[in-house]
Amino acid sequence: MAFNHLPAGVHDALVPLSVTPVTHSVPMAKNHRSDRSPAEPVSRPEPGTVLGRLASGPSRAARITHTEHLPPRAGRHAVWPDRIRPEVVAAVQAAGIEHPWAHQARAAEHALDGDSVVVATGTASGKSLAYLVPVLSTLLDGSEAPNGRGATALYLAPTKALAADQCRSVKELSQPLGASVRAAVYDGDTPFEEREWIRQYATYVLTNPDMLHRGILPSHPRWSSFLRALKYVVIDECHTYRGVFGSHVAQVLRRLRRLCARYGASPVFLLASATAAEPSVAARRLTGLPVVEVADDASPRGELVFALWEPPLTELEGEKGAPVRRTATAEAADLLTDLTVQGMRSIAFVRSRRGAELISVIAQERLGEVDRSLAGRVAAYRGGYLPEERRALERALHSGELLGLAATNALELGVDISGLDAVVIAGYPGTRASLWQQAGRAGRSGQGALAVLVARDDPLDTFLVHHPEALFDQPVESTVLDPDNPYVLAPHLCAAAAELPLTDEDLKLFGPACEELLPQLEAAKLLRRRTKAWHWTRRERAADLTDIRGAGGRPVQVVEAGTGRLLGTVDAEAAHTTVHEGAVHLHQGRTYLVRSLDLEDSVALVEQASPPYSTVARDTTSISVLETDVEVPWGDGRLCYGSVEVTNQVVSFLRRRLITGEVLGESKLDLPPRTLRTRAVWWTVTEDQLDAARINPEILGGSLHAAEHASIGLLPLFATCDRWDIGGVSVPLHPDTLLPTVFVYDGHPGGAGFAERAFHTAREWLTATREAIASCECDAGCPSCIQSPKCGNGNDPLHKRGAVRLLTVLLRGAEAGSR
Repeated sequence: MAFNHLPAGVHDALVPLSVTPVTHSVPMAKNHRSDRSPAEPVSRPEPGTVLGRLASGPSRAARITHTEHLPPRAGRHAVWPDRIRPEVVAAVQAAGIEHPWAHQARAAEHALDGDSVVVATGTASGKSLAYLVPVLSTLLDGSEAPNGRGATALYLAPTKALAADQCRSVKELSQPLGASVRAAVYDGDTPFEEREWIRQYATYVLTNPDMLHRGILPSHPRWSSFLRALKYVVIDECHTYRGVFGSHVAQVLRRLRRLCARYGASPVFLLASATAAEPSVAARRLTGLPVVEVADDASPRGELVFALWEPPLTELEGEKGAPVRRTATAEAADLLTDLTVQGMRSIAFVRSRRGAELISVIAQERLGEVDRSLAGRVAAYRGGYLPEERRALERALHSGELLGLAATNALELGVDISGLDAVVIAGYPGTRASLWQQAGRAGRSGQGALAVLVARDDPLDTFLVHHPEALFDQPVESTVLDPDNPYVLAPHLCAAAAELPLTDEDLKLFGPACEELLPQLEAAKLLRRRTKAWHWTRRERAADLTDIRGAGGRPVQVVEAGTGRLLGTVDAEAAHTTVHEGAVHLHQGRTYLVRSLDLEDSVALVEQASPPYSTVARDTTSISVLETDVEVPWGDGRLCYGSVEVTNQVVSFLRRRLITGEVLGESKLDLPPRTLRTRAVWWTVTEDQLDAARINPEILGGSLHAAEHASIGLLPLFATCDRWDIGGVSVPLHPDTLLPTVFVYDGHPGGAGFAERAFHTAREWLTATREAIASCECDAGCPSCIQSPKCGNGNDPLHKRGAVRLLTVLLRGAEAGSR
């Protein structure tokens, strides 16, 4: 096994646990998949008891900065609408669900009335049943129609794992209904010999937006009988459709609606999300239709104990001598190990594929020292695995063969993993919505559950574990998406024209930006106007013009050099930073070194190795202002929002010692620059403001740079984004503004709405940024406040106190400007 000589620090927190478990009996909930057999009282340790074991010992106890107790809640029953077929009600009752919760009955009523509806209730509240019951009833009605196939329904999930899980659920629930309901998954993993049967005979097709975009819509004549009979479109976990991905999906759904109308269908949209602010507004923006909101959660909930956990400072020094905390990866591996030793079924969520692999490997190594049989009961789960690997892991998790899993957010969504006791979240996942999604994976059988958020050495994580009100007293974020983004809309207009020539009437569906874009597409010889319609002119597939997940090109194949075996893939946009020459690549517990990266052929050749370090890419960035859309005075300074062009180049990579994060060295790289046109927010300060902040030329660059880093770190608290979705540049004298300037920009072509949100919440955002820097316990700056893990300048220069003074003066100007 790789990492067979891990640093001693990996083993320092495992203490043999001999505490006698304190148990209590909790009746299982009566309204979700895990309770389809008669419920028995289940004896489990209370969440507080489990947390006490994890925190045993003075060094561990000090790491908990806050514990939130969410009390249990009783449920409220209702009755199904009388229009639901009695066979469907009987099937639901046979599954152990005697009566629906009130929100399920209400959502079903709207669906049967022909209203598009979004069910926005908590995790494990039975949202699946809320849309399945009216869908199954309608499919059963349709099976009796004289025209043969009858009614159909389409289900969209953001991940393959969720679609596969939902297909199992549908088949189990609809088994008493016989052949009237024929459910099947249609995605990239579906064998070709099954695809024709699905097109011709399936009545409930489960897929993802990617397959709808690339496979179903371009081949709509082959799907004509299915689309003609389409009654419902189910959009699960709809809050995940945000930013550029959400904007693409919004246009894919408009293309679907257009083709359905061509075949005489007008499907009702049923959306579900456990975590969405203003759900009806977000759903309307996504679908382009009016949507009714059902958000009053009537389901019961077991107790949830939610702990905030801050790793301790180590004796090590990072860049510029800054103090270094123990990594969230190492802490999460410790906690997953200890939970597994206790027999608790757990998931550790980690933000990166590499982190998931590393946590799994460390936990396996340490469990092997305690009990060899336990080592094989922990694994990693992430994107980039081959389909058969993913399915095997999902089966092992469902069966209980696996006790612990280190996973990326590929398992964050509604995959029903019954019986989980605890969730460890290694680093704030970027939004409160994702945080509650991940925490909600545990306790889905009605029992009490434990969730632990382990802070990374990062400004936002540090702020949150010391400001729990920002997590527990605030609603989840509004979904940010922009279907009118020209970089998003243009390829979908081409795809729509290739599916059916675009008429003037169609343009209302795609939005007002069409009028300006169509002449540009014609000038580029992509579309041609003939009589009353626009036609696609090329021989290649128009759907291939864009990757709706914003990957920006063909995925890079990761190939083992010695054998030619395909290990997996990496998104094109991530290749420069993750599989450059010399990078460490992890796959299923094995470590590889990248020997070469061929960008032309999209292939990275790797060979197995066991280096005692990980790698982190460094880059340089420059920025120019293309157009200023909005400008407001902040005292003498200015806050602006507009279009920019960003030029980025990966120039080197650092080697960091495993677990401790200690920098071992830096190596140069020769990779081509990449240019991005996007949207940005920026602010400027004047000489008078610099004088008031006591900022001299020697510390100006470091003060701006520190404020930029910290503001990027805090922005995910105010916009529905991830730190890695945005970028920043700070310049003591920018050629376009002729003033000291800090930019924060969207990391996607055309923008993703994050910078716009930053502009509108700038006072609150930068106030939190100032507080985060000022309250950090370090002297001169550290990863918890102003150092960035992706800084291309090696976090140099940085000036912590100057950043605080600069932001204080800037915000004073903002207050004066608002009076």
